[in-house]
Amino acid sequence: MKDKNVFLDYLKYERNYSNNTIIAYENNIEKFFLYLKENNIVDLKDVNYQVARNYISYLYKDNYQPKSINRMLSAVRSFFKYLKMNNKILLNPFELIEGPKIAKKLPKYLTINDCEKILLAPDLSNKTGIRDALILELLYVTGIRVGELVNIQLNDILMPSKTIKIMGKGSKERIVFYGTRCDSLLKKYLQVRSSFFKKKIDYLIISNTGKQMSTKEIRNIINKLKTKAGIDMNISPHTFRHTFATHMLNEGASLRSVQELLGHENLSTTTIYTHLTNEKLRKTYLMTHPRAR
Repeated sequence: MKDKNVFLDYLKYERNYSNNTIIAYENNIEKFFLYLKENNIVDLKDVNYQVARNYISYLYKDNYQPKSINRMLSAVRSFFKYLKMNNKILLNPFELIEGPKIAKKLPKYLTINDCEKILLAPDLSNKTGIRDALILELLYVTGIRVGELVNIQLNDILMPSKTIKIMGKGSKERIVFYGTRCDSLLKKYLQVRSSFFKKKIDYLIISNTGKQMSTKEIRNIINKLKTKAGIDMNISPHTFRHTFATHMLNEGASLRSVQELLGHENLSTTTIYTHLTNEKLRKTYLMTHPRAR
C-alpha cells in the first residue's frame, strides 16, 4: 500500500498527471491488489510472469472488455516499472505481457453539410446561444478535446494571432489556431461573458451557474443542438475532433500536421483517420488516371 501511494505521488508531482488520471491508476492498481489477495500473494516480489498472465484471465472472467483490460494492464505495468526503477523488485513481470488485441473502429464524423447545420443551430440573439455557438466552433475548428476546452483560460488566448495555448494530456502544451468566424464569435461572447458570473473567474467557458463549465454540460448542449439541427446520428464532443481531423486530411493537410494539431504523441494514433480519407483518394484516382477508367 505504501509503494502504491508513493507511486501515485510520483505521477502527481513529477509526471504532472491530472487528478482524473491518478484516480484511474489508483482504481486499476487496487483491482490488481484484489486479485493478489484472492490468490494469497502478499509480496510484490512474488509476482512473476505466470501471475501476470493469469491476471488477464482473471479480468476476462470478471467480464471486462479488451479495452478495459489493456487500460488496467497499462496502469499495473507502469506501477511495476516504477518499482523496478526504484530497486523495489528485480524484474517487471508485465514487460513481456501483451494485452488483448482490440478491433479498431473507424471514428464517426460529421459531413460538411451536417457540420454546418449544427454550427448554425445556436440562437445568436441571446448570450447563451452565443456561448454555445462558440463552444461548437472551438471544438470543430481546433480539434481540441472537451477536457481541454473547459480548461482554457483567458490568458491562454492570443487574439492578434488567433491562437490558443492548450494544455493537453501529460501536461504537454501545444498551440491551436482558429479562423475569422470563430474570432467573431469569441469577441461577441467576451462582450457578454461577465453576465454569466458574479464572482470573477478566469476560465473562458462559463456555465449558467457562473462556474467553470463541466464536460457533461457541454455534452448536454451538443445533444440539444443536434436535435434542433435535425441530425440523427449520435454526436459527442469527440465527434467534432474526429470531424476536424477528417476534414483537414480531405482538404490536403499532411498527417504530421494533423498529428501536431491534435496533440497525438505518436503518429500511429493519427493514422486511423487515413481509413476515412481513402475513399476520396479512390474516387480521385478513378477520375484522373487514364488507365483507371
